[in-house]
Amino acid sequence: MLKRTPLLITVMITGITTFTHAQTKQLKLWYKQPAQRWEETVALGNGRLGMMPDGGIGNEKVVLNDITMWSGSSQDANNYEAYKKLPEIRSLLAAGKNVEAQAIIDKSFVCTGKGSGGVPFGCFQMLGDLNLSYQYKGVDEKDVKYENYERELSLNNALAKTTYQVNGVTYKREYFTSFNDDVDVIKLSADKPGMLNLSINISRPERGVTSTEGNELHLTGQLDNGTDGKGVAYKARVKAQLTGGLLSTTPTALVIKDATEVIIYVSAGTDFKNPQYLTKMDGALKAAMKKPYALEKQQHIANFQKLFNRVKIDLGTSEAEKLTTDQRLIAFRNNPDADKGLPVLFYQFGRYLSICSTRVGLLPPNLQGLWANEVHTPWNGDYHLDINIEMNQWPVEVSNLSELNLPLADLVKGMVPHGEKTAKAYYNADGWVAHVITNPWGFTEPGESASWGVCKVGSGWLCDNLWQHYDFTGDKNYLKQIYPILKGAAQFYNSMLISDAKTGWLVTSPSSSPENSFYLPDGTHASICVGPTIDNQIIRQLFNNVITASKVLGTDEAFSKTLAAKVKKLPPPGVIAKDGRIQEWMEDYKETEPQHRHVSHLYGLFPASQITPEATPALAEAARKTLEVRGDDGPSWSIAYKILWWARLHDGNRTYKLFKELMKPTIKTDINYGAGGGVYPNLLSAGPPFQIDGNFGATAGIAEMLIQSHAGFIDLVPSIPDAWKAYGEVKGLKARGNFTVDMKWKDGKITGYKVTSPTPRMVKVKVNGQIKNVMAVKA
Repeated sequence: MLKRTPLLITVMITGITTFTHAQTKQLKLWYKQPAQRWEETVALGNGRLGMMPDGGIGNEKVVLNDITMWSGSSQDANNYEAYKKLPEIRSLLAAGKNVEAQAIIDKSFVCTGKGSGGVPFGCFQMLGDLNLSYQYKGVDEKDVKYENYERELSLNNALAKTTYQVNGVTYKREYFTSFNDDVDVIKLSADKPGMLNLSINISRPERGVTSTEGNELHLTGQLDNGTDGKGVAYKARVKAQLTGGLLSTTPTALVIKDATEVIIYVSAGTDFKNPQYLTKMDGALKAAMKKPYALEKQQHIANFQKLFNRVKIDLGTSEAEKLTTDQRLIAFRNNPDADKGLPVLFYQFGRYLSICSTRVGLLPPNLQGLWANEVHTPWNGDYHLDINIEMNQWPVEVSNLSELNLPLADLVKGMVPHGEKTAKAYYNADGWVAHVITNPWGFTEPGESASWGVCKVGSGWLCDNLWQHYDFTGDKNYLKQIYPILKGAAQFYNSMLISDAKTGWLVTSPSSSPENSFYLPDGTHASICVGPTIDNQIIRQLFNNVITASKVLGTDEAFSKTLAAKVKKLPPPGVIAKDGRIQEWMEDYKETEPQHRHVSHLYGLFPASQITPEATPALAEAARKTLEVRGDDGPSWSIAYKILWWARLHDGNRTYKLFKELMKPTIKTDINYGAGGGVYPNLLSAGPPFQIDGNFGATAGIAEMLIQSHAGFIDLVPSIPDAWKAYGEVKGLKARGNFTVDMKWKDGKITGYKVTSPTPRMVKVKVNGQIKNVMAVKA
């Protein structure tokens, strides 16, 4: 974070220039054919509702989503006898009997019940499918020929369009999920009167009933909660406004004949923390239908752009922008340096996804953000705490979307009471803890397998995300709100750390390095260990943040001193092994999978600032060697994390190489744990299957290439590759301390920059290799 000393109190302006060209960039995904698979559809959302139309000609499927569509319910899967096994487990680990310790954990130190394997843990689910079946006059429905087809998603306007011609008639469709009246809107039109003929149906693979009531189409149901089956209740209502033509109904469909224009409205909701959802749905539907379509669309775009337009980036134009998005991905793979615009498009697409899948007061984006096309999403579409949910939030602060961090704080606050029970049940410890997975119901228990489920720094990692919002904004009121959460997490680690007999360091026991395993001297392998590097780094980060918060808020001086004493006894941020790499475990174990997808022991490099080329060059070099051995491939989220690490090491070309690796075109949807990530034709990241953290991680990575502020100063273009050096301009990126930065460069050198702040202050800025103290203008 930026050090707040009397010398560095805030911000100034130097080399003021105008930033005009970047402001006019039109950003869009576009295609010349309907989507053949869900991974080709375009994503729309307003933070609560989502939809993904495939643009079909005869039959069109629009997948609908609501971010609160979760099965499961609150449960207590704590094993309240587990703590009694703790002395035996620790004794075995101290004796080097990791396999035996792991066996006890698998039997007596994991969650009770099914864990994440089913309900009541639950999963994020699709809402339903809106099915539009089109008929064309004078055309055999089995042989519909179309031409001049185009389908696009405008990132600037959060608006999708489809146009095509059939039998001499031009058909147009517009889609948006309204940021104004909170409904899905689809407008269908034809350039000749009376040419729209279609039926509208809505369905769901399970637990859904379709019906019509008057001139409305309804989908209603209740998800499984794992006990009595009466979980989250939901409803979707579909209405249509016609210009010309006739509307009739069947028991399960709306039927439209001979219309010239049709506007379809979908209002949906659930009773998740929202007992008045039916009333709110009704109000949203009525409000939207009262307005002229043009006004609803205008207000939607204006509300969306309040967030989206905060950041502009331009790296230059290229002929590749004339290619459809699917073809552009292929061309970029073959000749990436010829398309400077695709990294900008992908970065802004990540910001677009953050805006569209996050709303203050609701749930944060999950493993799929907001978008799912299945009832049982991969990995439950849940919140993984050993990287995924944290990565989802990494781009929002630097990308000037700070308020989108708040839903995560709400989620974590809801976990604390349950996490206090888990701390007592397993460690007889104070405070609260969370392990590897959670859900909207506050799950904090270890997972159901020791090999992955016992990593216990999920709570500490989440607290760093919460801290980042304060670090970027300086909002003391927010800090007061989250301080009990941070303190409670620190109390847990303070309470459960033990002294390692070999080193005297304070360490966690038992624990693991997320999802990885190692060989023991006798050739057996295990995951359970004492004091893995990630634990040491996260606990150090948390303790120091709580100490800082205590000083800022003027509270808990005694506890702060206790933590400060403990920090001195923690293992260092990294131990360099004989081969020059950072050790993943306290013992220099040989890993069972040298190219493992997780590189957890580099947490100190990012998101933390414990390892930097400036302050800890030896550890930075060891981190570089660690990444070299791990390799550049993996699931997309893993590649995205490597982008961030290489950016922190100030290696722009290697960072860009990783970005190019992430942008591999793919249509694979199998469950993948190794090499082979990529990006789908609709730019969603592929694990595979789709996991949105790859998008968000790469978005954060691109920002980190352009600006860094973790090492005590704002660093301008610290990691841009040679391919981007010719020209670039940026407007609106954020730095820690609530600074906003605009800049231009040419031939790799900054030619102008502007730093603003809510109040005139001084700050250190690194410009073209030199650190300067600058005072800048009020924002």
